[in-house]
Amino acid sequence: MSFRKTVSCILFPLTMWYAVGVWFRNLMYALGIKRQVAPPVTTIGVGNLCAGGAGKTPHVEYLLRLLSPQYETALLSRGYRRKTRGFVLDDGCHSPSRLGDEPAMIAYKYPKITVAVCEKRVEGVRRLLEGETPPQVILLDDVFQHRAIKPTVNILLTEYRKPYFSDHIMPYGDLREFRSACRRASIVVVTKAPEEINPIDRHNFIANLKLRPHQKVFFSHIHYCHPLPLMGSNPLPLDTIDEVLLVTGIAHPEPLVQYVSSHCKVTPLRFGDHHRFSVSDIKRIRKAYEQLKGERKLILTTEKDAARLRELSSSEVMVGLPIYYLPIEMRISPSSGQTFDHTIESIVHENVSFLERMKKTKFNL
Repeated sequence: MSFRKTVSCILFPLTMWYAVGVWFRNLMYALGIKRQVAPPVTTIGVGNLCAGGAGKTPHVEYLLRLLSPQYETALLSRGYRRKTRGFVLDDGCHSPSRLGDEPAMIAYKYPKITVAVCEKRVEGVRRLLEGETPPQVILLDDVFQHRAIKPTVNILLTEYRKPYFSDHIMPYGDLREFRSACRRASIVVVTKAPEEINPIDRHNFIANLKLRPHQKVFFSHIHYCHPLPLMGSNPLPLDTIDEVLLVTGIAHPEPLVQYVSSHCKVTPLRFGDHHRFSVSDIKRIRKAYEQLKGERKLILTTEKDAARLRELSSSEVMVGLPIYYLPIEMRISPSSGQTFDHTIESIVHENVSFLERMKKTKFNL
């Protein structure tokens, strides 16, 4: 028996208690004992059933790029592992300590988009709507289990290689709630899928999701861009590099290691998920970098790690280190003749128009 299976068997009794707690909480919402709010603004929730690693941030970015040219758009996240509490609006410094890793990264990349964090999403939405420029669309990051808000569009992500239908509830598995919770989704996106999927495999996968007729399914895959310098904007193709020290502080770096290895020699240096880099960490990185033997070499990291490393950019220990990060984008395949973009744009346009008509009607009365 493998170590994982042994631990899973030991933790099975705890799984039962956790499952009872999740069931009771969902029952409270189903009976209306716990209140669910539908805010007077178009909201898009992006979340998953499993504990991390499904690709929420790149999909949130995809939606921001899609919607922000047409609508006043804001991102509201809980701000995981930030040092602040309550409602915090980005002040232009894009600090992970104030906002958390992902919101800080997005604020850095999209300075024209309002980025805020708040543990209580209902309060966060209210504060955004009370601002000088109230958003027309609010994206809610990792909101699937935050039942206090009922999003206009609820997008559920599940990994192609580890879908929720083959997983189990925590701590026996990685699911934060029952598989049946997928029914709350309006759209399901199967993430990290191959670019080309056999039609039979695709059909069988969708059948295993056990969705209802109104729920739409799309498949997305990762597209890696050229590395960018930590504090610059000039891309550098990986094919021009001999050797890379790959520094990661994310949950599942394996796909990234595989991709970079296909272009050059890789020496991985792995830290824990959401790791806060210290001066001693930078010294360790410098030592590992100096041991690389390639003539054309650099330090490569992820966008999320880059957001945390920038906080040390003024430190002397960073001087002379060629640190680059690898941006990624999500590409979403059409499904049954419908594109993901068209589906989202249609829902958002209809809802934004409806809310604006309601405001005018209320004013005229």
